[in-house]
Parts: sequence; C-alpha cells; structure tokens
Amino acid sequence: MDKEVAIKIGGEAGFGIKVSGLILGKTLFNAGFKVFGYSEYPSLIRGGHNTYQLNTAKNDVFSVTKKIDILVALNQESLELHGQELNNGGVVIHDGLDIKDIKDIKDIKDININLMDLAEKAGGALTRNIVALGAVMNILGMDLQLFNQELEREFGDKGVKVVAMDKKAARLGYDYLKKFKIGAYLKKEAGSKAGDYIMTANEATAQGMIQAGCKLYAAYPMTPATSIMHVLSAKQCDHHLVVHQTEDEISAIGTAIGAAAVGVRAATGTSGGGFALMVETLGLAAITETPLVIIESQRTAPATGLPTWTEQGDLQFMIRASPGEFPRFVIAPGDALEAFYMIQEAFNLAEKFQLPVIFLLDKLLSESDFVLENIEQHKVKIKREGFINDNELERMRDYKRYELTKNGISKRALPGQLAGVHVINSDEHDEYGYSTEASDMRTKMMDKRFKKLEQMMAEAPEPQLYGPRNADLTVVAWGSVKGAVIDALREIGDKYSVNFLHLTYIWPFPAKRVKKVLESAKNVLLVENNKTGQLADLIRQETGFELKNRFLKYDGRPFFREEVIKEIKKYI
Repeated sequence: MDKEVAIKIGGEAGFGIKVSGLILGKTLFNAGFKVFGYSEYPSLIRGGHNTYQLNTAKNDVFSVTKKIDILVALNQESLELHGQELNNGGVVIHDGLDIKDIKDIKDIKDININLMDLAEKAGGALTRNIVALGAVMNILGMDLQLFNQELEREFGDKGVKVVAMDKKAARLGYDYLKKFKIGAYLKKEAGSKAGDYIMTANEATAQGMIQAGCKLYAAYPMTPATSIMHVLSAKQCDHHLVVHQTEDEISAIGTAIGAAAVGVRAATGTSGGGFALMVETLGLAAITETPLVIIESQRTAPATGLPTWTEQGDLQFMIRASPGEFPRFVIAPGDALEAFYMIQEAFNLAEKFQLPVIFLLDKLLSESDFVLENIEQHKVKIKREGFINDNELERMRDYKRYELTKNGISKRALPGQLAGVHVINSDEHDEYGYSTEASDMRTKMMDKRFKKLEQMMAEAPEPQLYGPRNADLTVVAWGSVKGAVIDALREIGDKYSVNFLHLTYIWPFPAKRVKKVLESAKNVLLVENNKTGQLADLIRQETGFELKNRFLKYDGRPFFREEVIKEIKKYI
C-alpha cells in the first residue's frame, strides 16, 4: 500500500468534532486522496467524549485502524484515552495539556499550540478546531488553499465574515507549524477528486431510495437510522416524496404498508428496538402480500444496549421475526456503494415478489464516511411490475387478488380500478381476500406464498469471493465487516494466501454457493461482529458445514484492521 495516514480528533461533544473531521476529509478527497471516516460518541443529550478518525491514502481505504499517526487532542481526556494509540514517531497537537502518559512513545512529536489564543486572534474561540486543522494541513504537506475552498463550501451560507475568520484561523495554525519543521506525511500531488462523492451508507441508501422511485418514507427517529429521514426530508420537494415522522414505530410500518397497498413504493426505517415493535405488523405485509422495504440499522442490544455503538447482533432476528412463517429477503450491504445499488434492488424485489425486504445496516455503515467512485446512476434498472391494468380486468371479469398461480405471484389491482375490487385482510383468506378457516385453503395459501422461494433464490446475486480461488485460508463474513477484511488482505499482500467470501443477500440463504466454497477451502475463519457467531450458525443450519474458527467481537466497536490481520496470521 502507499503510505496511509490515520488522524484522530478528540474532544468534548458539542464542539464540532465530526464536522471538523469531515471538512478535513473532504479537503483530502478533493485533492485526490481516498478517505474513510469513523466517529465515536456517547449516548448523551449533551457532553461526553467524541472522536472522529480519518484514514487517508492514495489507494482505497475501507476501514479504520487502531493505531494513529496524528492526534488532535482538544482536551485532556482525549490524551488519556487515545495517546497510547499513537504510532512511533506520531504527532500530538494540543493546547498546554499534560503529555506525560505518552512520552514513552518513540520519537513522539509534541506540538503544543496555544489554540485558544490563535483562535481569538482569528476572531473567536469557536475557530479553535480550525486552527488545529490548519496545523494538520501543514503536517500533511498540503496546500492550505484546498482547505480554504472546503471552508467556503461548508460555511459559505453563514456569510463572508465567518468564512474570512475561519480562513484566518486556518492560516494561523498552518504558519505556526512551520517552526517545527515536520516532514510532510503525504506526498503533495495535484490531482482531481478521489471519487464521485463522500457519503455515509445512510446517505447512499437515501439517494438510492430516490433513484428507485420511493415516494413515501415513514419512520420514528432512532439512532443510527435517523439520518436517512433527514436526507430524504431535505429532498422531498424536489422528488415528490413524502417523509412522515410518525408517533412511534408501529405507526411507521403501518403507514408504509398502507401506502404500498395503493401502489406507492414505500419504506420504513429503524434500529433493533424499533423493529421489535414492528414485528406483528411485518406479518401483515407478508399475509397481504404487500411490497415493503424495511431498513434496520443495527446497534448493540438487548434493550437499549449501547445506543450509539455498532454490532451485528440482529441477523437471526431479521430472518425469523414475526409469528408464523413467510418468505422474505434479507439484504446486508458491505459499504456505502453497495447500499446505493442494493436498496434499489430491494424495491424491485419487494414489488416483484410482493413481500417484505429487510435492508440490514449497522452503526458503522450508517455513520462512517466512504468514498464512492465510478457510480453508475442507472446500473439498476427500476422495474415496476406485478400490476394488472383496466383492460385485463375487464376481460377477466372475476378478479382474484390472491389467485393460486404456478409461481405463487398473483397480479395486483389497486384501489380505484373498478373491476379490481378485493379485500386486503390480515386473516388467512381465499383467492378473493375473504377470510377463511378452511384447512385446504389455508394449506394452499401457505404453499402459494412459499412457491416464490425458488424464483427468489434464482434472482438473488451469489456471495462474492475476493482473492485467489485456491487459498490457504478462506475468511467468511457479512455486511460491514467487509471493509476491515478487504483492507487486511491488501495490507498482507502476497505474503499469505487468503481469500474472502462476503455475503450480502443472506436470506433466502445461498446454500449451494456457500457450501461449494467452504467444502473446497483448506481452512476457514469466520469474522463476525456479535457474540454467538450468528452467520456461522446459519451456515451450519443450511449447509451442515461447521465453522470452528470464529473471530467474534461484541464490545460495541468495529473490527480494526490490525485485529483482522493478527487473527488471519494465526490460521496460516
């Protein structure tokens, strides 16, 4: 890999830690560097310790590292919590803090700047972070003009005076570092942007929903899914989209089902606790065969758990949720670009098969900043299908909404079509939608819904195998673990023979493909962000293959790249 630099900004909540980090990230992105941004913050209304970590390089970066090169410590707590994360030769920027706990780090570069004094000279204490970022730009060896351009984009709506004050603050921090004569951490290059956009997976999901033709999003705010609603709300007038904040999650899924029942592409979103409230109504979408997309962004649980931290603890819940049995899709993208494309596919699949599709994110994906490049806006063809038109209804004269068909999919008439009147009923029903308790019709309707499974499995893309076909070790993971594993494999390069099986379309389970890969593997390692190895249990259930080597993490933090590399080396 080309030189990669890890920068962490730490300070008290409410002082613009993430905004500052993202400004720096966008500056580097616009200069041609790839970035990955990761934030940590407590579940507090006000206060607490926040960090934003930015990993940047000329090559792709998809994950966060445990060790860092530059620490901007805006308070003593940041030094105490993160000082030992500095690499040998690392830089710490602070304002008169006690650095005794990190003096043992070899060749540490202590940059003591009177940030508050410089901020006051610039025009106000609120520019303290900008002073520090100006210093970071000097350390990186970057042209300050690039940073100034990003300040204009970020704060231009606040007026000329604010932008001028921020630029002055950045210049003061930048110039102050000249006397330290620290070599540039990045090779200064003039280049175009490193991709098309910087986005979180939540932002990419929202953009994909618009692309898919979603016209109603109903939700109740719940971290880490909330920002999807924020993005869509800001764009609803431009795209004829209704965003409705309901009084609770039960109302949210009910509203979405109601909209979908009349032909609107609709979705709802929440986290695990909110989804638990939706479970009974999820069954309503299933038995009425109503297309519905449910976005569930995982956080730690049970109960409130750690509301602002990440985990992959809901996989089995998504597959089994709701009383009774019915087919569904469970899709778990591994990064923001996959989220953009796969949410579009989710709407297509929901409508084609007339069932719920659960779109599974987590806090790491929802709130981390990814570089998206080579986006194909029309890669996913948006297909509106399954409807019956008025002419067909007139010829039919005996419309059956739940007609028993060979593939289990029956044509949908919508309210307002005169010859398409039918009942949408939460009870078991006959072909017209009328309630029935007849044993033979119950069996036929259950079989009808499950007839869709064969075609569903044929439609779902297979898991992707990264790396050589024949390797000494096969890593298996799903969803957000992708980034850490991909970066780990790139970092170890040709030193070790490792490949990676990544699952995204998890249910219906791609048993044939998974079994083929695992049975031909020399050794297998599961990497999963939960306590019990839920994917491993699912693989055993569906294929009979036992994954004995399991690297599990469940402390609320994602996998750091070094951890994955260390674990891989144990099995080679």
